[in-house]
Amino acid sequence: MKRLINKPVRSLLTLTGSLLLASMLTNCHSPESKAEAKETEKAEAPAAAEVFALKKGKLSSSLHIPGELVAFRDVDIYAKVSGFIKSLNVDVGSEVKQGQLLALAEAPELSAQLNSAESRLKAQEAVSIGSKANYERVLEASKFSGAVSKNDVDLALAKRNADLAQLEAAKSAYREVADLKRYLEIRAPFNGIISARNASTGAYIGPAGKGSEFPLFVLTEQKRLRLVISVPEAYTGYVEQNDAVSFTVKTFPDKKFTGQIKRLSGALDKRLRAERVEVDVINNDRKLLPGMVAEVNLPLPTKTSTFVVPKSAVVNATSGVFVIRVKDHKAEWVPVKKGLEADDKIEIFGQLTEGDPLITTATEEIRDGSPVK
Repeated sequence: MKRLINKPVRSLLTLTGSLLLASMLTNCHSPESKAEAKETEKAEAPAAAEVFALKKGKLSSSLHIPGELVAFRDVDIYAKVSGFIKSLNVDVGSEVKQGQLLALAEAPELSAQLNSAESRLKAQEAVSIGSKANYERVLEASKFSGAVSKNDVDLALAKRNADLAQLEAAKSAYREVADLKRYLEIRAPFNGIISARNASTGAYIGPAGKGSEFPLFVLTEQKRLRLVISVPEAYTGYVEQNDAVSFTVKTFPDKKFTGQIKRLSGALDKRLRAERVEVDVINNDRKLLPGMVAEVNLPLPTKTSTFVVPKSAVVNATSGVFVIRVKDHKAEWVPVKKGLEADDKIEIFGQLTEGDPLITTATEEIRDGSPVK
């Protein structure tokens, strides 16, 4: 009876074990396991990518930077000698020519000094004429034996030379006072516009004192201007003398002005890390004014051929900037440095050779060394 009871229990245990084993085998071949297997196969399969052959070319770009218009020449005009303004011939806004009389001053003491210097000059001229005549007579008499000693001839020559020296000194003193008096005539050093006037008729002027606190006039050359721009260090290699630039100003937003680069400083500003570049601007109609701020379009053409690629071929990653080259059907990350950019193109510099196959649309997902189809 005992054996009859144990046989069914043993059979039940055997059946239960078989079901558990079948369940485990079924789980091993579940859909999830199949998906993982497919992903593994997919990861190991070569990635399909579009490539292009690396070529050299010239890229032309432009830089938009602010600039300032300044007068080509701008000078403060002061008085050279002390005096009082007798007459003013110009005012603010007057257009003047080089050498034109701007103001006339008077100084009575200079007139007296000039008269005194002229009198001394005339007296010295008379003395010099007498010394010269005496020397010539003594020299002629010395030709006759015993008439005049050689010592007398030497003394007459020395007197003539001394009087000639005194005459030259008198002439120099006269010219000095005459030049000072000419400084009472204040004239324009170049063509331009009177942009400021700080004196009136009767005002005291001079190199020292109240009259010299401010310039009498400020003369500005307006028909030719300088456009001053600061080119950042990264772009200085693309800028050359005689390059043409264009710019606009807020006063005439719909009009484009042009100029030509004439001067480069040849050094970087220590604070801005930029090079000062000056552009000559012809302004015959005087629409542009010194002090205006301009928006400058500076062309940046490359001088030599460089590697030019689509922007999509360059990867900017945390590990650096690189392109992906296909070599032996495998991806190779090549570090590069970027240059000029224009539209969807960019210059690159690195250990590359013309004709290298590069991936057109590069991403970090294409790992270095991974197979590429």
